[in-house]
Amino acid sequence: MRKAPERVDTARLLIRRPRLRDAPDIFRRYAANPEATRYLSWPVHVSLEQTRAFVAFSDSEWRRWPAGPYLVFLRDGLLIGGTGLSFESADRAQTGYVLAPDAWGQGYATEALLAMVDVARATGVRLLYALCHVDHRASAHVLEKGGFVCEAVLPRFVEFPNLSAGVKSDVLKYVRRL
Repeated sequence: MRKAPERVDTARLLIRRPRLRDAPDIFRRYAANPEATRYLSWPVHVSLEQTRAFVAFSDSEWRRWPAGPYLVFLRDGLLIGGTGLSFESADRAQTGYVLAPDAWGQGYATEALLAMVDVARATGVRLLYALCHVDHRASAHVLEKGGFVCEAVLPRFVEFPNLSAGVKSDVLKYVRRL
């Protein structure tokens, strides 16, 4: 497994590994925002401690695997969201993204997703996938623009605690072979 860069630059974005000092901005910009986290598989953060725990988790993923979570910034330094890779094996990983609502609809999710495709390929990933709630058409559209193909509908597969706590929802499984 080849180690991923801790920083990736795209045309409009700076994407880098989270640091503990980022926790207040992560919390404020998207992790504590019910609108931003609506279709995510983790609960909206209600305390800065939860966000610090995410950064600690991120560090452990980066130690264990070639990459882990990344933060997404505009070139002017404004944090707009997160993305990353979650490895299951050396050649299989999951990706995803979350953006603050004021960054929606501007192509940033697609740009970040394509950066993760490049990072995954460079680290030796052969199968990259993403899960998407069946009702989240905007996210499905981003995945399709990123070259992912919907491979399956997985019934009652993932809990989305910010939609319906304790209930597993149907998801679309999108795959991109690298």
